[in-house]
Amino acid sequence: MDVANLVQLIALYAIPAIFAITLHEAAHGYAARYFGDPTAYEKGRISLNPIRHIDPIGTLLIPAVVLFASGGKFAFGWAKPVPVNFGMLRNPKRDMLWVAAAGPGANLFMAVLWALLFKFIAVMPVNYFSEPALRMAEGGIIINLVLMVLNLFPMPPLDGGRIAVSLLPHRLAYQFARVEPYGMIILMVLLFTGVLGAVMLPIIGVAWYVLRTIFGI
Repeated sequence: MDVANLVQLIALYAIPAIFAITLHEAAHGYAARYFGDPTAYEKGRISLNPIRHIDPIGTLLIPAVVLFASGGKFAFGWAKPVPVNFGMLRNPKRDMLWVAAAGPGANLFMAVLWALLFKFIAVMPVNYFSEPALRMAEGGIIINLVLMVLNLFPMPPLDGGRIAVSLLPHRLAYQFARVEPYGMIILMVLLFTGVLGAVMLPIIGVAWYVLRTIFGI
């Protein structure tokens, strides 16, 4: 893919990516407040303002570099994590599951909304904006499915890791939670060895197929 097409791809995917990250993080904060922890609310992180969630390195620089390096085939990044004090939740071990699941749940919700938009655009009369709008909607679906599946990977500090800690018996949960300081290093190793992609891509493919089947796109 040449530079011009890559720039166009980034421009079309920027809005879906920002929405995906913003609502994902805000959902964590909202769920935490609902279950008794006001930390994210007090710090202004339950917000749809993307500036409050964007990490200049993880949200902007790293994804752009990885996207260019992979020829537009792959992107990887992160936002500023919403602060959650699990000790303030009414039932920390149980409620941790719902707080963690809120982010991927928000991504699934957005993937469905982008699929609805794709279907709406597809049945409307073709105009100058039809093709870029369809590509943006498709990007919104893919970005949210990728974020959902990635964050459900059972490795702390990802949401899937916190869900696993919530579900495991106390002793196993404690031992598993101790992996968190090394979680990102392990994930990067899995990413660059291709293991993470081998696990994620079939799941993303199934989710994409289900949405296409449901909405006829």
